[in-house]
Order: sequence, then structure tokens, then C-alpha cells
Amino acid sequence: MELWYTEKQTENFGITMKIKETLITEKTDFQDLAIIDTAEYGRMLVLDGMVMTTEKDEFVYHEMVAHPVLYTHPNPKHVLVVGGGDGGVIREVLKHPSVEKAVLVDIDGKVIEYSKKFLPSIAGWLDDPRVEVIVNDGYLHIHENKNTYDVVMVDSTEPVGPAVQLFERGFYAAIHAALKDDGIFVAQTDNPWFKADLIRQVQKDVGEIFPITRLYMANIPTYPSALWTFTMGSKTYDPLEVDETQIPELDTKYYSPRLHKAAFVLPKFVEQLCHNK
Repeated sequence: MELWYTEKQTENFGITMKIKETLITEKTDFQDLAIIDTAEYGRMLVLDGMVMTTEKDEFVYHEMVAHPVLYTHPNPKHVLVVGGGDGGVIREVLKHPSVEKAVLVDIDGKVIEYSKKFLPSIAGWLDDPRVEVIVNDGYLHIHENKNTYDVVMVDSTEPVGPAVQLFERGFYAAIHAALKDDGIFVAQTDNPWFKADLIRQVQKDVGEIFPITRLYMANIPTYPSALWTFTMGSKTYDPLEVDETQIPELDTKYYSPRLHKAAFVLPKFVEQLCHNK
């Protein structure tokens, strides 16, 4: 008998894949957590029925959260990752020698615990001496740390459950206050096929708070529609003004110096989401 996992991504659409083994299922204090070994994508972290990351395609998301913003800021030393308990973004952040301290704040310690156990290729850098792991509410941490970080990265789930407040205007305003005078933040902002209204609202909210607001994209096969967006808000630096010839070649699989500006070139229907505010 074959076992298949299906994520119902909308009322009328889903993604399905064959399961080899279920490694862990647990209802934590915050969400339903599962780690499943799949035939096509390897081990996969699922929260509240939504695919968070897989061994096969995780590098796309984690690289594209970390590197565009870190190469836009000329000297990022102190970095905050909100969410991201699987540790993938932290792994990419640590590839930047300028980073002196990377703080990870995730509300659910079980995500961190099981990612270390079952997803070591993703979470294996959380014990690095430059990393501080805090199990707490990232929303509160942002509000309690003013003028602290050069870069803030919001690696949240989709806007359901405990992550809803991470897509609100007040949170972006608090991030602005938590950043230093030349700070930048980036957040994953879902997909333009099913969540156009969300992207439009985020662009409006961030654009009212940050003088420079940019949307960019990447292809992530296991995420709804596979076309994923990220929103960057900057106090000073524009990612489109970066000299890509000065970006070193990193040990990456998706991001490259040539892709840095190319990721900000949007299909027309996505570009219109940024202008219809």
C-alpha cells in the first residue's frame, strides 16, 4: 500500500507526494508539527499541514532570504532572524564573514529541537558560536530591542496561527525601530497567484514606513504555486544599486551575483501589485 501526503494549498488546489516514512508527529504548544521522509523531496518539515522546508529545495528559500539583503547592506554585523527554527537561514547568514552575531528567535522550541535531530543538513549551524538561539515570541523581541540590528529577516510561516501578527503594519513599524539608522529588513511575502491581496497590502504598509521598498522572487517547487515573493524594506541602501561585480561567489546553489538584480525583475502582473497601493 502506498502512502501519500497532500497539502491543500487553496480550497481548490494542492500538492501531493509519496511518503516513505513519518519520522515525528507532535502537537506542540503552538502548532501541529510533522517531519516526513518523502520519495521525491527527501525529509520535509510540515507545520499545521503546510510544507515549511524540504531537503531537496530548501536552499532556494534560505539563500534568497539571506543573501540579497546581506549583500545590499555594506557591513552587516548584527543580524536577527525571526522564525526560521529549522536553521536554514542562519546557515546562509554565517557564510558572511562580516556577521559577528546572528540571533534566532523562534516561538516554538520543538521546531528547533526536531530540526536539529532530523534535518542536520539544514539546522546543523545553530550551535555555531556566532549564533544565539532564543525560544520566544519574535514579535515581542522586535518590540523590546530598539536600534539593535543591521539586518532583520522574517522567516515566518504563512499568515495563519501565531504568524498572523508578523504580516501586520505595526510589526513592520517595530522592525524599523529595531534597526539601526542604515538598517534593512526582508520578509517572505507568499505567492502572487493565490495571495495577491496580501502582497499588495504588504507593499503598501512597508512602503509607508521605509523609504526604499523592493519586491523580488524565487522559484520554490514545494511552496504554493512555486513562485514566491520576498519584500525588502531599507532605510538607506537600495538592492538595485549594488555593484554585482563586487559580490563574491559564495557556496550557493541558487543565488549568484548575476541573480542579485535579476531577482527584482518582476513579471508584469506581479509588478502591478507593487504599484496598485
